[in-house]
Amino acid sequence: MLKGEIIAIGSEMLTPFRIDTNSLWLTERLNALGIEVKLKTIVGDDEALLEEIFTGALQRSEIVLSTGGLGPTEDDITRKIFARILQRRLILNEEILETIKNRFARRNMPMPAINARQAMIIEGAIILKNENGTAPGMLIEHGSSTIVMLPGPPRELQPMFNNSVANYLERRAGKLKIIRQSIYIFGLSESRTDEIAAPIYKKYPNISTTILFRNGQIELHLSAQSSNPEEAQKSLDQLSGELDAALDEYIFSRCDETLEEVIGSLLKQKGYTLATAESCTGGLLAGRITDVPGSSDYFLEGLITYSNESKCRLLGVPEKLIEEHGAVSEEVATAMAEGARRLAHSTFGIGITGIAGPSGGSAEKPVGLVYLALADEMQSTARKFLFPGDRVFIRTLAVNAALDLLRRRIKKEKRDYEKDENNGTNEKP
Repeated sequence: MLKGEIIAIGSEMLTPFRIDTNSLWLTERLNALGIEVKLKTIVGDDEALLEEIFTGALQRSEIVLSTGGLGPTEDDITRKIFARILQRRLILNEEILETIKNRFARRNMPMPAINARQAMIIEGAIILKNENGTAPGMLIEHGSSTIVMLPGPPRELQPMFNNSVANYLERRAGKLKIIRQSIYIFGLSESRTDEIAAPIYKKYPNISTTILFRNGQIELHLSAQSSNPEEAQKSLDQLSGELDAALDEYIFSRCDETLEEVIGSLLKQKGYTLATAESCTGGLLAGRITDVPGSSDYFLEGLITYSNESKCRLLGVPEKLIEEHGAVSEEVATAMAEGARRLAHSTFGIGITGIAGPSGGSAEKPVGLVYLALADEMQSTARKFLFPGDRVFIRTLAVNAALDLLRRRIKKEKRDYEKDENNGTNEKP
């Protein structure tokens, strides 16, 4: 399989204010074409460093993609450095220059003289047309390597790659392809997931398995390299089926859906509706649910009852209940869920109360303690969790657990969450 390398250029991406999203998008596209990305680099606008990295890339990888550094300013030095390394001239392309001038003219603006740099093309390069900007890209064959220079803005880079680069690289890659499947899990730790899954996926040496922990959830990624996609897909399906049986109720998606998207689909299918009452999560649950387009079909209302007074006034939680058990308790979470359902006349109500920290905890009720409750017309169910981490992570886990509790209820799965405090993983100690 061809080895690919991505070099993201721009000092701004080495600050806290910009993220290199292009590399993620390009990795997915390259994998689909049968090119395995072995290395990604982010480098600032430094001539000596760029020359070192470009030179190394040409020695390491058959496919070298750069993003950024094709603009008109002094720090846009990608074309100059590649030309120097390849020992090729930079030649002014009059046709491209005229195109840039016309682009400015359509906006009733004179073209700044520095934009002429963008019409400088490395000798022998295939010009990649830019439909959404002034900087053309370039594709160069050099020895055993293919160099692709793309602009930085995604709205320019993505159409250029799809329209001018993808077919070229697919022909170069040949028949070998990467086929992927993913399984998304909640309620197990990373180590426990691997303990269950490893004896299964180790029987498939031709399939690569990666387990990731992200946003409080587990992602199990399966990939196979093959020149026979049908055969590879068959093996992936077989492995996926065995993992499904072993991980069972903990799997919430097999097709890149988020928990909130899964919940939305289930609520729609059943014709159910939902209302929420949140304390420690401060509206994050309602926000996640309403991030899904079309959520107005099933989400009726959400209340943020942060104070004890608001819990009593808006949700009808009895003051005596809070006095006896405290605001962070199973009883209050249940009353919140029931109050939300009653007010909205919804099928389900969810209540969340807890201590997200960093202060407010005690020996009896430590930071990370969260109670979730789910109420419907017939019954109410409450669960106690002790989540690890900082304030953000505790709130994220609480929302995930609330969504998963509802998922399990709608799917009528037999096994319920175990009532323990094992960091919210629901694993036996």
